[in-house]
Amino acid sequence: MAVAMGRALLLHPCFTSRNTHNPYSSLAADTLWSAAKTGPRHPLTVAQAQPRPTWLPGLDPPPYLDGSLPGDYGFDPLGLGEDPNSLKWYVQAELVHARFSMLGVAGILFTDLLRVTGIKNLPVWYEAGAVKFDFASTRTLLFVQLLWMGYAETRRYMDFVSPGSQAKEGSFFGLEAALEGLEPGYPGGPLLNPLGLAKDVKSAGAWKQKEIKNGRLAMVAMLGFFVQAAVTHKGPIDNLVEHLSNPFHNTIIHTLSN
Repeated sequence: MAVAMGRALLLHPCFTSRNTHNPYSSLAADTLWSAAKTGPRHPLTVAQAQPRPTWLPGLDPPPYLDGSLPGDYGFDPLGLGEDPNSLKWYVQAELVHARFSMLGVAGILFTDLLRVTGIKNLPVWYEAGAVKFDFASTRTLLFVQLLWMGYAETRRYMDFVSPGSQAKEGSFFGLEAALEGLEPGYPGGPLLNPLGLAKDVKSAGAWKQKEIKNGRLAMVAMLGFFVQAAVTHKGPIDNLVEHLSNPFHNTIIHTLSN
Protein backbone atom coordinates (compact mmCIF):
# COMPACT_ATOMS: atom_id res chain seq x y z
CA MET A 1 0.00 0.00 0.00
CA ALA A 2 2.85 2.38 0.80
CA VAL A 3 4.27 1.75 -2.65
CA ALA A 4 0.88 2.50 -4.26
CA MET A 5 0.50 5.75 -2.29
CA GLY A 6 3.99 6.82 -3.26
CA ARG A 7 3.31 6.08 -6.94
CA ALA A 8 0.09 8.11 -6.82
CA LEU A 9 1.87 11.09 -5.23
CA LEU A 10 4.63 10.86 -7.81
CA LEU A 11 2.25 10.91 -10.77
CA HIS A 12 -0.13 13.52 -9.38
CA PRO A 13 1.93 16.64 -10.40
CA CYS A 14 1.99 15.47 -14.01
CA PHE A 15 -1.83 15.66 -14.20
CA THR A 16 -2.14 19.03 -12.46
CA SER A 17 0.48 20.59 -14.72
CA ARG A 18 -1.94 20.31 -17.63
CA ASN A 19 -4.21 22.97 -16.18
CA THR A 20 -1.77 25.21 -14.29
CA HIS A 21 1.30 25.41 -16.49
CA ASN A 22 2.08 26.39 -20.09
CA PRO A 23 1.52 24.09 -23.08
CA TYR A 24 5.12 22.91 -22.99
CA SER A 25 4.64 21.56 -19.44
CA SER A 26 1.53 19.76 -20.68
CA LEU A 27 3.56 18.28 -23.52
CA ALA A 28 6.20 17.12 -21.03
CA ALA A 29 3.52 15.53 -18.89
CA ASP A 30 2.09 13.69 -21.88
CA THR A 31 5.54 12.46 -22.83
CA LEU A 32 6.32 11.26 -19.28
CA TRP A 33 2.95 9.51 -18.93
CA SER A 34 3.40 7.81 -22.31
CA ALA A 35 6.89 6.70 -21.31
CA ALA A 36 5.61 5.38 -17.97
CA LYS A 37 2.97 3.31 -19.76
CA THR A 38 4.86 2.00 -22.77
CA GLY A 39 8.51 2.58 -21.95
CA PRO A 40 10.97 5.14 -23.43
CA ARG A 41 10.40 4.37 -27.10
CA HIS A 42 9.53 7.58 -28.99
CA PRO A 43 8.66 10.93 -27.36
CA LEU A 44 5.47 12.62 -28.51
CA THR A 45 5.95 15.62 -30.80
CA VAL A 46 3.42 18.42 -31.32
CA ALA A 47 3.87 20.82 -34.26
CA GLN A 48 2.02 24.13 -34.27
CA ALA A 49 1.37 25.96 -37.55
CA GLN A 50 2.76 29.49 -37.71
CA PRO A 51 0.13 32.20 -38.32
CA ARG A 52 0.31 33.73 -41.80
CA PRO A 53 1.50 37.35 -42.03
CA THR A 54 -1.22 39.96 -42.35
CA TRP A 55 -1.17 43.66 -43.13
CA LEU A 56 -2.13 44.34 -39.50
CA PRO A 57 -0.55 41.96 -36.96
CA GLY A 58 -3.13 40.07 -34.96
CA LEU A 59 -5.93 40.70 -37.44
CA ASP A 60 -7.77 37.69 -38.82
CA PRO A 61 -7.95 37.94 -42.64
CA PRO A 62 -11.31 37.44 -44.36
CA PRO A 63 -12.02 33.82 -45.35
CA TYR A 64 -11.92 34.53 -49.10
CA LEU A 65 -8.32 35.79 -48.78
CA ASP A 66 -6.73 32.49 -47.81
CA GLY A 67 -3.15 33.37 -48.77
CA SER A 68 -3.19 31.62 -52.14
CA LEU A 69 -2.93 34.87 -54.14
CA PRO A 70 0.46 36.56 -54.68
CA GLY A 71 0.95 39.30 -52.12
CA ASP A 72 -2.15 38.33 -50.14
CA TYR A 73 -1.90 39.77 -46.64
CA GLY A 74 -5.61 39.86 -45.94
CA PHE A 75 -6.10 43.53 -46.83
CA ASP A 76 -9.66 44.21 -47.91
CA PRO A 77 -11.27 46.57 -45.37
CA LEU A 78 -14.16 47.39 -47.75
CA GLY A 79 -14.92 43.75 -48.58
CA LEU A 80 -14.55 44.33 -52.32
CA GLY A 81 -13.41 40.76 -52.96
CA GLU A 82 -16.22 38.89 -51.27
CA ASP A 83 -17.62 37.90 -54.66
CA PRO A 84 -15.23 35.39 -56.33
CA ASN A 85 -15.73 36.88 -59.79
CA SER A 86 -15.08 40.40 -58.51
CA LEU A 87 -11.96 39.18 -56.70
CA LYS A 88 -10.53 37.76 -59.94
CA TRP A 89 -11.14 41.08 -61.71
CA TYR A 90 -9.59 43.14 -58.91
CA VAL A 91 -6.51 40.90 -58.98
CA GLN A 92 -6.04 41.61 -62.70
CA ALA A 93 -6.77 45.31 -62.25
CA GLU A 94 -4.17 45.63 -59.50
CA LEU A 95 -1.61 43.77 -61.58
CA VAL A 96 -2.08 46.05 -64.59
CA HIS A 97 -1.99 49.22 -62.49
CA ALA A 98 1.14 47.96 -60.75
CA ARG A 99 2.94 47.37 -64.05
CA PHE A 100 1.94 50.77 -65.44
CA SER A 101 3.10 52.42 -62.21
CA MET A 102 6.49 50.69 -62.37
CA LEU A 103 6.94 51.88 -65.95
CA GLY A 104 5.77 55.37 -65.03
CA VAL A 105 8.08 55.72 -62.02
CA ALA A 106 11.08 54.47 -64.00
CA GLY A 107 10.30 56.81 -66.90
CA ILE A 108 9.73 59.86 -64.69
CA LEU A 109 12.93 59.34 -62.69
CA PHE A 110 15.06 58.65 -65.79
CA THR A 111 13.84 61.65 -67.80
CA ASP A 112 13.93 63.91 -64.76
CA LEU A 113 17.53 62.89 -64.11
CA LEU A 114 18.46 63.73 -67.70
CA ARG A 115 16.72 67.09 -67.37
CA VAL A 116 18.27 68.09 -64.03
CA THR A 117 21.80 67.09 -65.03
CA GLY A 118 21.49 68.98 -68.33
CA ILE A 119 22.18 65.94 -70.48
CA LYS A 120 18.93 66.37 -72.37
CA ASN A 121 16.61 69.34 -72.73
CA LEU A 122 13.35 67.75 -71.58
CA PRO A 123 10.22 69.16 -69.97
CA VAL A 124 9.27 68.22 -66.43
CA TRP A 125 7.15 65.09 -66.44
CA TYR A 126 3.77 66.70 -65.70
CA GLU A 127 4.22 69.10 -68.66
CA ALA A 128 5.38 66.45 -71.15
CA GLY A 129 1.87 65.96 -72.49
CA ALA A 130 1.71 69.56 -73.71
CA VAL A 131 4.86 69.29 -75.84
CA LYS A 132 4.37 69.61 -79.59
CA PHE A 133 6.26 67.16 -81.80
CA ASP A 134 7.35 67.78 -85.39
CA PHE A 135 6.68 64.26 -86.69
CA ALA A 136 3.00 64.19 -85.67
CA SER A 137 0.28 66.39 -84.22
CA THR A 138 -1.15 65.92 -80.76
CA ARG A 139 -4.46 64.75 -82.21
CA THR A 140 -2.72 62.09 -84.30
CA LEU A 141 -0.70 60.83 -81.35
CA LEU A 142 -3.83 60.66 -79.21
CA PHE A 143 -5.70 58.71 -81.88
CA VAL A 144 -2.85 56.21 -82.35
CA GLN A 145 -2.53 55.71 -78.60
CA LEU A 146 -6.24 55.13 -78.15
CA LEU A 147 -6.27 52.70 -81.07
CA TRP A 148 -3.39 50.52 -79.91
CA MET A 149 -4.17 50.70 -76.20
CA GLY A 150 -7.80 49.94 -76.89
CA TYR A 151 -6.83 46.94 -78.99
CA ALA A 152 -4.45 45.59 -76.34
CA GLU A 153 -6.89 46.12 -73.48
CA THR A 154 -9.73 44.50 -75.45
CA ARG A 155 -7.63 41.40 -76.03
CA ARG A 156 -6.61 41.32 -72.39
CA TYR A 157 -10.25 41.45 -71.33
CA MET A 158 -11.17 38.69 -73.78
CA ASP A 159 -8.40 36.51 -72.37
CA PHE A 160 -9.69 37.22 -68.88
CA VAL A 161 -13.20 36.14 -69.82
CA SER A 162 -11.98 33.08 -71.74
CA PRO A 163 -8.45 32.13 -70.60
CA GLY A 164 -6.26 30.92 -73.44
CA SER A 165 -8.55 32.16 -76.20
CA GLN A 166 -6.06 34.82 -77.34
CA ALA A 167 -3.21 32.33 -77.72
CA LYS A 168 -4.86 30.33 -80.48
CA GLU A 169 -3.08 30.14 -83.81
CA GLY A 170 -3.81 33.09 -86.06
CA SER A 171 -5.31 35.28 -83.34
CA PHE A 172 -2.40 37.73 -83.02
CA PHE A 173 -0.66 38.26 -86.36
CA GLY A 174 1.24 34.96 -86.05
CA LEU A 175 2.96 36.01 -82.81
CA GLU A 176 1.03 33.64 -80.57
CA ALA A 177 4.03 31.37 -79.95
CA ALA A 178 6.12 34.39 -78.88
CA LEU A 179 3.56 35.40 -76.26
CA GLU A 180 2.59 32.01 -74.79
CA GLY A 181 -0.55 33.00 -72.95
CA LEU A 182 -0.27 30.56 -70.07
CA GLU A 183 -2.43 32.39 -67.56
CA PRO A 184 -4.54 35.59 -67.52
CA GLY A 185 -2.27 38.48 -66.64
CA TYR A 186 0.93 36.53 -67.35
CA PRO A 187 1.42 36.22 -71.13
CA GLY A 188 5.14 35.39 -70.92
CA GLY A 189 6.98 34.15 -73.98
CA PRO A 190 10.18 35.51 -75.55
CA LEU A 191 8.62 38.95 -76.08
CA LEU A 192 7.40 39.61 -72.53
CA ASN A 193 9.72 37.22 -70.66
CA PRO A 194 12.99 37.35 -72.64
CA LEU A 195 15.15 36.17 -69.74
CA GLY A 196 12.97 33.15 -69.05
CA LEU A 197 12.70 33.94 -65.34
CA ALA A 198 9.29 32.32 -64.98
CA LYS A 199 8.86 29.76 -67.75
CA ASP A 200 6.36 27.81 -65.67
CA VAL A 201 3.83 30.40 -64.50
CA LYS A 202 2.07 27.92 -62.21
CA SER A 203 5.19 27.52 -60.05
CA ALA A 204 6.45 31.10 -60.28
CA GLY A 205 5.01 32.17 -56.95
CA ALA A 206 8.18 33.93 -55.80
CA TRP A 207 8.38 36.05 -58.95
CA LYS A 208 4.70 36.94 -58.74
CA GLN A 209 5.20 37.98 -55.12
CA LYS A 210 8.14 40.22 -55.99
CA GLU A 211 6.29 41.79 -58.92
CA ILE A 212 3.18 42.71 -56.97
CA LYS A 213 5.21 44.06 -54.04
CA ASN A 214 7.29 46.30 -56.30
CA GLY A 215 4.15 47.29 -58.16
CA ARG A 216 2.38 48.37 -54.99
CA LEU A 217 5.44 50.38 -53.97
CA ALA A 218 5.43 52.02 -57.41
CA MET A 219 1.75 52.95 -57.06
CA VAL A 220 2.52 54.67 -53.76
CA ALA A 221 5.49 56.42 -55.41
CA MET A 222 3.27 57.67 -58.23
CA LEU A 223 0.86 59.09 -55.69
CA GLY A 224 3.82 60.85 -54.08
CA PHE A 225 4.87 62.28 -57.46
CA PHE A 226 1.35 63.65 -57.99
CA VAL A 227 1.32 65.32 -54.57
CA GLN A 228 4.84 66.72 -55.05
CA ALA A 229 3.95 68.19 -58.42
CA ALA A 230 0.76 69.78 -57.07
CA VAL A 231 2.45 71.26 -53.98
CA THR A 232 5.99 72.16 -55.11
CA HIS A 233 5.52 72.42 -58.90
CA LYS A 234 8.81 70.54 -59.32
CA GLY A 235 9.96 67.12 -60.40
CA PRO A 236 11.04 64.36 -57.98
CA ILE A 237 14.77 64.81 -58.66
CA ASP A 238 14.48 68.56 -57.99
CA ASN A 239 12.69 67.81 -54.73
CA LEU A 240 15.35 65.28 -53.74
CA VAL A 241 18.25 67.66 -54.48
CA GLU A 242 16.54 70.44 -52.55
CA HIS A 243 15.93 68.15 -49.57
CA LEU A 244 19.53 66.89 -49.50
CA SER A 245 20.86 70.47 -49.58
CA ASN A 246 19.17 71.16 -46.23
CA PRO A 247 17.64 67.95 -44.82
CA PHE A 248 16.40 69.50 -41.56
CA HIS A 249 14.67 72.45 -43.17
CA ASN A 250 13.48 71.29 -46.60
CA THR A 251 11.03 68.61 -45.51
CA ILE A 252 7.41 67.77 -46.26
CA ILE A 253 6.36 69.31 -42.95
CA HIS A 254 7.97 72.67 -43.74
CA THR A 255 6.62 72.59 -47.29
CA LEU A 256 3.03 71.97 -46.19
CA SER A 257 3.26 74.53 -43.36
CA ASN A 258 4.36 77.23 -45.80
